Amino acid sequence: MHAKVLRYFAEVVRTGSIRKAAEQLHVVPTAVSRQILNLEEELGAPLFERVRGTLRLTPVGELVLEHARSTLREFEAVRERIAAVQGLSQGEVTLATTSGLASSFLPGVAQSFRAEHPGIRLKLLDSPIVDMLKNVADGDCDVALAYDVPDSAGFQVLFTSEWPIGVIVPPGHPLTGQATALLSDCIGYPLILPAPQLSLRPLLDGAFARSDIRVVPVVEATSTSLIRQLVLRGSGITLLNRLDMDEERRRGQLIFVPLRDAHPRPQTLRLICRPGRPANLAADLLVRHLVRGLQQLLTAG
Repeated sequence: MHAKVLRYFAEVVRTGSIRKAAEQLHVVPTAVSRQILNLEEELGAPLFERVRGTLRLTPVGELVLEHARSTLREFEAVRERIAAVQGLSQGEVTLATTSGLASSFLPGVAQSFRAEHPGIRLKLLDSPIVDMLKNVADGDCDVALAYDVPDSAGFQVLFTSEWPIGVIVPPGHPLTGQATALLSDCIGYPLILPAPQLSLRPLLDGAFARSDIRVVPVVEATSTSLIRQLVLRGSGITLLNRLDMDEERRRGQLIFVPLRDAHPRPQTLRLICRPGRPANLAADLLVRHLVRGLQQLLTAG
């Protein structure tokens, strides 16, 4: 953010004179001199030497000039990008995500994003993780939001967050009286579990095995939305992370009781894109919106 001093310095180099630089900058020469002197004092070395009435860069000045030109170019690029974002009134962005997030976290995010950017068209794809990663790799979607994306996938990670797993019960259930729960507390209640195809199930199976607990779910489902509906209707209890049931939690329809077992580990949620920045400004805006929403939920606890 040293744009003024660098601009003054670069103009003195270009014109070879403080007076001529001041004329081009529409300021008094003393203002230019003051900026140059302050910069030399800060660096502890002279930037110019006077040769036959003109100013010539010292070796230190040459280094500073290279930095100044690079910084001013980058600063101008940032200003152009900000102007484009502020003036963006149309565009399209495609987000791929899981069914659980599509039915819990994303409806609120999509609504608030559309309210801020009504001219941008949103395309939301609900697909299995394999298809999701392929869509990102092939460029069929701009960004994806998914759990436990393998490090070997080769995508750029834009944001990462950890979401612990807990017991999900309806209001009034005996477990709501506990601040935390153990996996063993689930014994004796009808258990509704994600199907083996979902990324959460192996984590749960491994945790039950470590605790030497044998469970036989009364229902298995590939849809976490369906699982939540079954719990709402009193068909049993389940195990999910807080983000996947946040909508019902905020409405007071379901209660999240954190697990205090060492396992299962939290689910890692990643916002990813192809290597490099998101493909367009609309995607960039959506990424910022998603990150802001996730950070707010993490802070809310």
